Amino acid sequence: MPDLDLTTLLLMALAGFGAGWVDAVVGGGGLVQLPALLLGFPGATPAQLLATNKIASIFGTTTSSITYWRRVRPDLRTALPMAAVAYLGAVGGALLGLHIPKSAFNPVILVMLVVVGAYTVAKPSLGHETALRFDGHRHTVVAMLTGFVIGVYDGALGPGTGSFLVFALVGLMGYAFLEASAKAKIANFATNLGALTVFVPGGHVMWKIGLVMAVANIAGGYVGARTAVARGSRFVRVVFVIVLVAFIVRIGGSVLGVWS
Repeated sequence: MPDLDLTTLLLMALAGFGAGWVDAVVGGGGLVQLPALLLGFPGATPAQLLATNKIASIFGTTTSSITYWRRVRPDLRTALPMAAVAYLGAVGGALLGLHIPKSAFNPVILVMLVVVGAYTVAKPSLGHETALRFDGHRHTVVAMLTGFVIGVYDGALGPGTGSFLVFALVGLMGYAFLEASAKAKIANFATNLGALTVFVPGGHVMWKIGLVMAVANIAGGYVGARTAVARGSRFVRVVFVIVLVAFIVRIGGSVLGVWS
């Protein structure tokens, strides 16, 4: 495991808390967590970074999935098949992720940061109510294809998966945001589990870091949910954009050679 001091551990806990907070409010907590791991442990292997990120994330998605199930009761006839193929996609993606060169991490993460940031700023006014665009088996098939494709991405890299799932369920399939978020969390739990099916037996998890971030992720998710209700979506969107811009500047500077 890379060298670990108290300051780095505290910073990782803060990143885990921030990721849990962001993920609970607007999705995309991995956009905080993985870049933080990348910056905090430049000597770690890509597999270690991906695996540790997944360990922290799965605690948050488990908590969110249970909460959404209790409060929203999403239709499992769609959610479970979608989650099942998302799991398989993530297993395949994680196997690919073992071979992704570390030099590709910063450019790919930078692109995802910009894409999700632009989406967050210019979010269309969709999802006020459910108006499904596919019927019967077609609906299930589209959901499963969506889950598989995003599952492969999540297993291989991952940042922004929750936001992409919500966006696909709302923009492509016609769900309201609340129900889309509920289904997205179930699928996101499955993708995290799929990736860990590969990473844990391979011994890639940095356990001390991952478990500290996991506890912080749960706490951030709890506080994030309360904050979202109390302050509203405008406040949440502003904070998310600030976080994204900070990482775009930091990662973008690294890609352009402005700083190491």
